[in-house]
Parts: sequence; structure tokens; C-alpha cells
Amino acid sequence: MSPPPPVIIVGAGIGGLSSAISLASRGIPVLVLERASQSGGKIRQEQVLDRHMDAGPTVLTMRWVFDELFENAQQSFDSHVRLLRASRLARHFWQDGGRLDLFSDLQESIDAVGTFAGSKEAEGYRRFADHTAKVYTTVRDVFLQSDRPSLASTLAALRRVGLSALWQVEGHRTLWNALGDYFHDPRLRQLFARYATYAGSSPFLSPATLNVIAHVEREGVWLPEGGMRSVADACERVARGLGVVFRYDTEVEKLVLGTGGVEGVRTADGETIASAAVVFNGDPSAVASGLLGVRVRKAASLPKHRSLSAVTTCAVAPVRGFDLDYHTVFFSDDYEREFIELFHQMAVPSRPTVYVCAQDRAGFGKPEGPDERLFFLINAPATGDTSATEISSCQTSMLETLSQCGWEPELREGSVVTTPGDFATRFPATGGSLYGPASHGMLSPLSRAPARSKIPGLYFAGGGAHPGAGVPMAATSGVLAARAILHDLASTRRSVPMATAGGTSTSSATTAPTPWW
Repeated sequence: MSPPPPVIIVGAGIGGLSSAISLASRGIPVLVLERASQSGGKIRQEQVLDRHMDAGPTVLTMRWVFDELFENAQQSFDSHVRLLRASRLARHFWQDGGRLDLFSDLQESIDAVGTFAGSKEAEGYRRFADHTAKVYTTVRDVFLQSDRPSLASTLAALRRVGLSALWQVEGHRTLWNALGDYFHDPRLRQLFARYATYAGSSPFLSPATLNVIAHVEREGVWLPEGGMRSVADACERVARGLGVVFRYDTEVEKLVLGTGGVEGVRTADGETIASAAVVFNGDPSAVASGLLGVRVRKAASLPKHRSLSAVTTCAVAPVRGFDLDYHTVFFSDDYEREFIELFHQMAVPSRPTVYVCAQDRAGFGKPEGPDERLFFLINAPATGDTSATEISSCQTSMLETLSQCGWEPELREGSVVTTPGDFATRFPATGGSLYGPASHGMLSPLSRAPARSKIPGLYFAGGGAHPGAGVPMAATSGVLAARAILHDLASTRRSVPMATAGGTSTSSATTAPTPWW
């Protein structure tokens, strides 16, 4: 008798890796197909001169997601990845000469805000921290752990928590407006409004629920030795130890639809592989736009508004006469204009806020010589195409913002620039969007693709799916997809073709309710 077909995971991003671990730890055969040459998805590195550096996510939050993922696979996350907890969350600079550090220790941050802006603002920050902690407690179990959230189910869950929770999560007003309850200093309002960009969104359009990100960061920012690449490598290592098969440089061009739903995939080189289920760890827009077959388009919906893309620069350069931290943010002088340009004019900001990650300042050792690895990021619209002239102007504007905040970096030849067009090529059907749908409007959290698609046998994982963008959220989506598959395989009897991980068979069989465990 032929072995049962595997669950096929299309894409080895962090959502696909966590789904593979969750399934394989329950005895499910898993095959991962990845069009790139390695795992990680948006967790990637670039080589500048002779040094490698993170060119995507640069820190880990919500580490409990990975602790639980590894524990469920009888592994320890700590034994695979060495992590240092950052005592300083970020350093912030403004063009008026202002500087503010935020810390993981709440009282230390309260004191810093008081020194920066006065006692009333410090008390506002204390109230803000207390509020965001309560919101996080509310939404963690009600929303984040639900594989198919809907307005009805979310409201029902919130009512069970308490009627006050309906008002407390603040989906009814914008993040920018809500911050006015706590801060009168425009610089502080600008600082905490920045958290909307963690979801690729505008603080002037996003629900105030996103203020929860400030609590998530304060709960713990972790720096992995070797960069975020080490997290993806650890996940792949554990998955392989559980028997997961990885095939790289393999592009899936079509999902095979049969009478029972999605029953396999066809690769770009013409191979058809049968499956017990398929987890699509790419942006759901690729399915909704027909890139994986016209017949499966109805499995997902195109987003009303794409989230942001970015222009990033990886450089190796000296840092002289300026006190960078691992995370440093340099703010523009007109925040509202910045988001008007991004979302209404669909243009790279003329005066952008700049994020810099000084990766040799993580605490694992001193830089190799006077030069440091520097990662620069400015937000950009997800247009899928950015001209050379625009990129040149963007680089000039970036350097002007840094200069006006007091730093003039000495960028040299050999820097690696990645544009929205480059991201659009790497992540098809996104236009370069890095965070899935934009979180604009009260119901935006419910607009993401759920774990179960509208077609049996097809599931979604990744930053474009529920519960959202970011490494821990993408990992959670993979766990939710695996949970849905395990439930569906155990509770239904589907007629599926039999196949091995490397090929197909024309025979078929009816899968028993509990086929592999």
C-alpha cells in the first residue's frame, strides 16, 4: 500500500515553518515547496562587502509563541537560539534636537518621558501603558488565537470577557485620535503613532486597537545571536528532525482542484504532487488574483487597501560622533504629510521618517573594525514599481532627515538597496506590500484570510493571513492552519489520491478519521 499523501506547504516563510513543525510533531507527513533557495521568507539577509546582515525583521517579540511552538515539538527554543533581551527598546531623535529612549522597564521609561516632556506627559505614558496592557489581555485569547474570526464571533467573545471590553479595545476610533487622550506633546504622539507602521498602516486611518503593539514591545524585545536568520534556521532544523521534507528552487504554479477541493499542486517544471491538504504560505492575493489557477480564485479576496512597502538600504560604514542604539528612529517634521503622500498620493515621502538598525550593537560583541553594519528603512507605497529617479530622490531625502536630526552617515559604494519593485518580484501579487492588507477601519482586523480558505483542502498562513503581520503573528498563523488541518482530518472522511512526498500515484483511498496518529 502506498503511503498517505503529505500536507504540502507552499512557501518556507515563518508561517510555513511553524505549520510544518505543528503538523509533523503530530505525525503528519509534510512536504515544503519553496521557490527561493532557502527558508525564511521576509526573514532574509544581504551580503554587503564581506559581511551578512538582516534585511527584514531585526528583532523578536512575543517569544512565548516560539517557546510554545518548540515545546509542542518536544524541543527547547533556548537550546536552538541564543537570545538577549533588550533593556532599551529604541532611541528616538527629532529635528528640534529632542532625544528620548524607551526601555523595557516601565518606570525607567516613565522617568525618561518625564525628563523629556514633563510630569504630565510622564503620567500620560503611565496611563497609556496600563491601558495597552489591558487591551492586550483582551485581544490575545479572543482574537489572536481564533482561526476564523468574524464580527459575530469576536463580539460574542468580547461579551464573555465583559461588556466594557467592547469599548476598551477602541476599534471605533483612530489610533492617532486615541493618543490625544494620553499625550499633548506632539513628539510623543508621533512616537507612539509609529506603531501603526508595524502593520504597514497609517495611524490616521488605523483603529486604536493597534496601540496594543506598544505593550507587546514593552513586554519583551529579543535580539537573536546571528540575527533573525538564526530563528528561521532553528525552525527548519526542528522541522527536518521531525521528518519534514524541504524542496527549494521549486515554484508552484497551480493548485490542483478536484471534486473534494484542493487535492495537490503542480510545479513550474510540470510535476503534479498529490496532497492531503495544502497550506499556502504566500500572500493570499496571489490566490485571489488567479496566479495559482483561475478555479481557486474564490478561496481568497483581494484587499481593499494594500499595506506599506519600503525602501531599505544595507550598508557597512563608520559611525563617528553620534550615539546610535541598536534601534534608532529619526522622525520627519510633518508626520501627517508623510502619510498623505504614502496612502493618498502613492508616493515615497518627500521628508521621511527613517529607521536605522545598527546590528553590531546587539550585545554579542564589538564591530569588526571601525565599520558597522547599518540597515536603513523608510516606508514607501506598494506600487510595485519605483523608478531609479524616485529611488535616488528617496536616498537624498533619507540622508536629509538624518542630517537634520544631527547625524551624517558616510555611506559608501557597495550598499544594497531594495525597492518596492524588488519586494513585488519576491512576493507575487503584492505590489511590494510587506504586511498584507492595510489595517484601516474598524473591521480591518477581520478582513485577513482565515486559516481555512473558502475551498476545502486549502489553508492560509503568513503575514497576509490572520492574525496579521510580524514574525510572531505569522508563526501563530501557521499554528492555526495546522490546528485547522488536524481538526478537519480527524472529523471528516475525504477521498484523496495516494502519493509520496516526491511523486504521485494514480491510486486513491478514503482516509480514515484519524489517518496518521
